[in-house]
Amino acid sequence: MSKLKIAIIGCGGIANEKQMPSLSKLDTVEMIAFCDLVEERAVKAAATFGLEEATVYTDFKELLEKETLDVVHVCTPNKSHAEISIAALEAGTHVMCEKPMAKTAVEAREMVDVAKRTGKKLTIGYNNRFREDSLYMKDVCESGELGDVYFAKAHAIRRRAVPTWGVFLNEEEQGGGPLIDIGTHALDLTLWMLDNYDVKSVVGNVYHKLSDQESKANAFGPWDAKEFSVEDSAFGMITMKNGATVILESSWALNTLDVGEAQTTLCGTRGGADMKDGLRINGEKHGKLHTTKPDLGAGGVAFFDGEVESDADREARLWIESILNGTEPVVKPEQALVVSEILEAIYESARTGKAVYFN
Repeated sequence: MSKLKIAIIGCGGIANEKQMPSLSKLDTVEMIAFCDLVEERAVKAAATFGLEEATVYTDFKELLEKETLDVVHVCTPNKSHAEISIAALEAGTHVMCEKPMAKTAVEAREMVDVAKRTGKKLTIGYNNRFREDSLYMKDVCESGELGDVYFAKAHAIRRRAVPTWGVFLNEEEQGGGPLIDIGTHALDLTLWMLDNYDVKSVVGNVYHKLSDQESKANAFGPWDAKEFSVEDSAFGMITMKNGATVILESSWALNTLDVGEAQTTLCGTRGGADMKDGLRINGEKHGKLHTTKPDLGAGGVAFFDGEVESDADREARLWIESILNGTEPVVKPEQALVVSEILEAIYESARTGKAVYFN
């Protein structure tokens, strides 16, 4: 069987740290083309992960025109997600686009529409769905163990971890700060657990409170207040059409010790679950309250020395298998679209001071 031919567009941090290392472990694919505005980054990526004859580009349009591809991975800043993904779909390739889906909900909707029209697969890089604790919690939800989940929290809180590299602080390039960066992961995880994408209304608040203060204690080094054009914190309350409530909390810099990101808390009629101290399932049995912490290790096998599949590796494998097997990807573009619509509604609500109602 011939291998799927993949192009990587955007050879920065997320491509080098997640996408390319995971793809390189699969014997069903080969990376044949690399593109980045900074040619040296594409050259290095090609030398590290590509075939010996891999080609390098600085213009994604030229790449799509000249190469015969099966799959494109889009790992660029948020501003160009939609443009590149749509062009790749139109060129006849399947597309994995890094999160968030797009800078705006309108662009995300267009991505969904083009994928449907072209018949090509489109998925978004919400890799936290593929963690061991996430998959276990998803099984718990689907089994009905929690009953009707009517309240949930999506957690994405850092005490001081403002990303100071790349374009993270640039609103024009990114479309937002922690809400669209890490809040998007927590929200996707929560909605996926609920299997509920029918939104009634959204209310949100956005803050620029610590961004104009210097902090030598920031995990990634001091930030430049003059370049900090995105929010430092954002919070939202989402009401679903079935009456369920979801609270979304996101911050890169907040004076709190209650930190954690890409986590969710679920409260149902029969039980609850959270990820605040490892995965915990709670409820009532035999007239007593109980809390259990599942063993998510190697199954208790003595002297186990095999490799445990990482969430990034599992994400890449299942994505490629969906293409080879003609099945739906785990992260469906319609689901990612709702996440983008909610994020945009939080920004809009904060700007207008009014609730945003979904049709």
